[in-house]
Amino acid sequence: MKILLVSSNVAETPYPVYPLGLSMIAAALRKAGHGVRQFDFLQNGQSLDALANAIGDYSPDLIGISIRNIDNVNLLHEQRYISIVKGIVHSIRQQTDAPILLGGAGFSLLPQEILSEAGADYGIIGEGESLAVDFVNKIAQGIYPKDRLLRSPSSLRGEDIPSADYDSGLMGFYSQSGSMAGVQTKRGCSHKCVYCSYPFLEGSVIRCRDPKAVVDDIQTLINEHKIRYIFFTDSAFNDPQKHYLSVIREMEKRRVSIPWTAFFTPKGMDEEDVALMKQTGLRAAEIGADAASDTTLRMLGKSFLFNDIVACNDLFARHGVATAHYFMFGCPGETKETVREGIENIKSLQGTVSFIFMGIRILPDTALADRARREGLLAAGQNLLEPLYYLAPGIERKWLEETLTRAFSGLRHCIFPPDSLDATVHFLHQMGHVGSLWDMLIPGKDRTYRRRHGK
Repeated sequence: MKILLVSSNVAETPYPVYPLGLSMIAAALRKAGHGVRQFDFLQNGQSLDALANAIGDYSPDLIGISIRNIDNVNLLHEQRYISIVKGIVHSIRQQTDAPILLGGAGFSLLPQEILSEAGADYGIIGEGESLAVDFVNKIAQGIYPKDRLLRSPSSLRGEDIPSADYDSGLMGFYSQSGSMAGVQTKRGCSHKCVYCSYPFLEGSVIRCRDPKAVVDDIQTLINEHKIRYIFFTDSAFNDPQKHYLSVIREMEKRRVSIPWTAFFTPKGMDEEDVALMKQTGLRAAEIGADAASDTTLRMLGKSFLFNDIVACNDLFARHGVATAHYFMFGCPGETKETVREGIENIKSLQGTVSFIFMGIRILPDTALADRARREGLLAAGQNLLEPLYYLAPGIERKWLEETLTRAFSGLRHCIFPPDSLDATVHFLHQMGHVGSLWDMLIPGKDRTYRRRHGK
C-alpha cells in the first residue's frame, strides 16, 4: 500500500521539533514492504494547498496524521492545536476517499474526544509501530476493524524499537531552522509524578534500545544529514539503572562526539558520569525540577528535594555544562508561603536559567486529575480537550501572576512567562545559530552565539 504520513505539529516553542515518532512509524511500515511518504505541515508553511498537492501527486491508499501536542500547556498564553488537525482532515476529505488514521502522543491522551472532533476514521492509542503495520496489512486485504480506536495489547521490547526513517527533506528544514535532531534511547518512565502522562503513554517499565543501534542513528544523522546538535528525547535521560551510560560509552568507544542535550532528573549522577557525558559532547542539561519547595516537590510525587536540585545544578556547573530548570507554581500543597519560598529558592540557583510556569495542565488518567475531581475543580465526565489548569486551593490566579511577574522582572535568567524568549530564539535560529540558545542568558557565561558548526 501507499501511505502518506502527515505531521500536524506546528508548535515552535521553544524551538521546532523534528517529528521523530512519525519517522519511526514510517520505518516500521517501510520495513513491512509498504510505500511511505512523509509530509510536514510546519515545513510546508501550514499550507492546505501544499497538502492537497502532495495527495494529488502520490495518490495514497491511506493517510496517517501524527498529533504531538493538543495545546501548548501555557495558562497565560494558550494555544490549541486540534482545530488544525480538524482542518487537515477536512482538506483530505476533499481530495480523496482514502481512510484517515490518527496517532501520536497527543492523540493518545484523549483519543475518543480527538477522533470525534477531528472527524477521522480510525485512531491508534499508544505505541504505534506494530499496530500500524497490522492495521495496514489487514486493510490491504480489505479487512477493516470494527472498532475505530485501536490499542496495542503489549509494548515493544527495547531491541524492537525501530530506528527512525529520517527524511532528508524534513531533516533539511529542521536543520536550517537551527533545531536539534531527536534520538530515542529508551521508552517508559518509572517515576510517579502526579501530573505526568508518560507512564500512561509508554508504560512504567523502562525498555532500552541497543546502544549500538542508538549510536548508529547518531552517526547516520552526522554523516548523511549533516546534523550539528542532538537532543535525546527520553522522558529522563539518566534512568536509575544507568542505561544511559551504555549509550555514552558506545559513543566514546566509536569516537562519536557531537553537541547534545537531554532532560535529566536531579538525582543519580556523580562526577564521573557527567565527565563521561561531557567527553561525548554534552553541551546543556534541561533539569526537570518542576517545583521549587520541598512541600510542593513531595506533593508532585518527586523522589528528590530542593537541595538535590541545587546539588545537580552545581554538579553540571563544575563540568562547564549549561543548565536550565523548569518550575511550576500552583502545585498541590502550594500556599502563599511556599510561593515566596520557591521564588527565593529559584533566585538562589547559580549559573543557570529557570523557566517559570503558572498552573499545571490537567491530563486524564493522572493522579492530579483525581485530585482535581476531589477538590471540585474537575467535573465528572468533563472533556479535557478544553485545557484545564490546576491551581492549589487558596492560590488566586491574579495574585500568583502579579507575584511571579514582580519577583522575576528584570532577571534575564528567570523567564516568566515561559514563552517570553521565543521570538529571540526563533530569530537567532533563522540567522543560523543552533541548539536551544537559552544558555546565552546565564549570568557571567560567554554569550558568543553558536553558529552553524554548533560550537
